[in-house]
Amino acid sequence: MPFTVLSSGAVTSAAHRSRRPRTAGVAATLTLLVGLAAVGGCTPGRDDAPEAAGSSTGAGSAGPAAPSGAAPDASAVPVGSSAHTIEVDQRQRTYRLYRPGSADLGAPVPLVVMLHGAAGTGEQAEQAYGWTGQADRDGFVVAFPDGVQRAWAAGPGCCGAPAREGVDDVRFVTELVDRIGTQLPVDPARTYVTGISNGGLLAYRLACDTSIFAAVGAVATTLTGQCPDPAPVSVLHIHGQQDKTMPYGGGPGRRDNGGTGRNPVRIDGPPTPELAARWRGVDRCAKPTTTTDGPVTRTTATCPDGRAVELVTIADAGHQWPGGRPNPPRAEQLLNLDPPSTALNATETIWRFFHDHPKPAGG
Repeated sequence: MPFTVLSSGAVTSAAHRSRRPRTAGVAATLTLLVGLAAVGGCTPGRDDAPEAAGSSTGAGSAGPAAPSGAAPDASAVPVGSSAHTIEVDQRQRTYRLYRPGSADLGAPVPLVVMLHGAAGTGEQAEQAYGWTGQADRDGFVVAFPDGVQRAWAAGPGCCGAPAREGVDDVRFVTELVDRIGTQLPVDPARTYVTGISNGGLLAYRLACDTSIFAAVGAVATTLTGQCPDPAPVSVLHIHGQQDKTMPYGGGPGRRDNGGTGRNPVRIDGPPTPELAARWRGVDRCAKPTTTTDGPVTRTTATCPDGRAVELVTIADAGHQWPGGRPNPPRAEQLLNLDPPSTALNATETIWRFFHDHPKPAGG
């Protein structure tokens, strides 16, 4: 089931399944779009590079990738958090990889790719959203990639230097997953992607243009551009009804400037319930059921082959990662950031959804 255009511009990318698609380069820039909870000292709009490659908070940094077709060499990835580089399109890209001591590498393990919001970094996402603790408890691996100049190219008019320079972030993440699979025994049926805001935009773009993920966890985000022929995939979307950056009711948010000026931002997605309904159509789901517990409303649909589409709405929440690390008060005031909701732990909720929805056999 094709999606219609969800933004004010067109995008030339189409679903390529296992091929690595090319993301169109369009004028956009990094502004305070998204995901600034607990930025850890990041200054929005800075062009400094992410943490230098080769540093590590684990036992050491990664060595060369294993030759194609070789068995994964887990010695290349220390237990704990480590920094790595990979070259994609003649550009050195960086990411952090968390290998918990609880992960049993005697069998394939799940992989979660966590995409930070604009003005964030992989290290900031690692510190802010609780994924390392969840990985310790449940024995999976987490990758925290860095966007170019703290943003991701996810569609027309968004976002920042990556879109302006024609960075292919879909290819970057695809090759990143391949690279990690040469280092650790990753289970392709339990490989997942999650992201907040600009990172969530890229997560949806990956769902539109590839079929490498079993499920998507999208937080405070939407879908921009066309999604003409997506493969079926389980989707969990978490959104605050008071979000003014990526409005729950759709349309441009408070950071949107129509794609003009030095820092163009053009994001004009559909109402969040409509987006969930479109994915239910892609997955050929049954009629959804809705339950409400205080400020949290869940609309859940079961779908063929064990897939599901779920929308979690938090009535009094804004643009934030529920259950994430609180913002420094001064930053919250100066940057007009929404505090993380305490009504839900988004990380635990997303992981439980991922755990329950691996890719079906042959899918």
